[in-house]
Amino acid sequence: MSDDVYVHGHHESVLRSHTWRTIDNSAKYLEKYLVGNSRLLDVGCGPGTITIDFAKRLSEGTVLGIDTSDEIIEKALFASQEFELSNCSFDIGNTYHLDFEDDTFDIVHAHQLLQHLTNPVEAIKEMRRVVRPGGIVALRDADYGGMIWAPADSKLDDWMDLYQRMTGKNNVVANAGRFLFSWATQASFSSVEVSSSTWTFSTPETRQWWGELWAERIQKSTFSDQIFEHGLGTQDLLDDLSAAFRRWADEPDGFFLVPHVEIIAIK
Repeated sequence: MSDDVYVHGHHESVLRSHTWRTIDNSAKYLEKYLVGNSRLLDVGCGPGTITIDFAKRLSEGTVLGIDTSDEIIEKALFASQEFELSNCSFDIGNTYHLDFEDDTFDIVHAHQLLQHLTNPVEAIKEMRRVVRPGGIVALRDADYGGMIWAPADSKLDDWMDLYQRMTGKNNVVANAGRFLFSWATQASFSSVEVSSSTWTFSTPETRQWWGELWAERIQKSTFSDQIFEHGLGTQDLLDDLSAAFRRWADEPDGFFLVPHVEIIAIK
């Protein structure tokens, strides 16, 4: 289970998105549970911006972020130093084999993680194991197949088709959002609540940010490596897809919506 391929990698164009994420834009559904002296584990924390936000809210609690990449953990540690948070720490960890006793945490959180795992149900079961009885496992994942955009562009359709085929080759699920409830119900929680929210990019500033982010990610992140490794496309194709995102970003009525499904699962 350690052979999962993270299809985006940690290129700057990817981290630009990850470091943008906060409680407000990516974990609002969990906000009301961030009270008291809770112990929170953030699985797949990336560069740690949501994790740091959790630590700010849980000033009387403790927050630990883990990720498989030592490089990204170093970035999270560096980012957290700015805030001098004594209750926030980061470490390397394996999602499938969390190095904690049963019932250790009050909250276990994972954002945009399960879409990158070949066995998401086993990962959720492991999160359930380390959360206390009555505690919460909070999950949020996007659904690529539910993304919508305007104006229409056949090259953006090609991008979506290519992304779906590439993730399929890696035995992971790009449309994770729609399966999140099913996966959580297979992990034997006492209750599972479902909600949804979106990221929406429609202003000139947000269009440029999102469009350029993907234009670069297609060319420079692990995305392109996976396309070539699986024989799914050529450099000319990637050039066309990058150009399509920049073209979309320049449209005065351009619109892009990214849907997410959210789970509050109580042990």
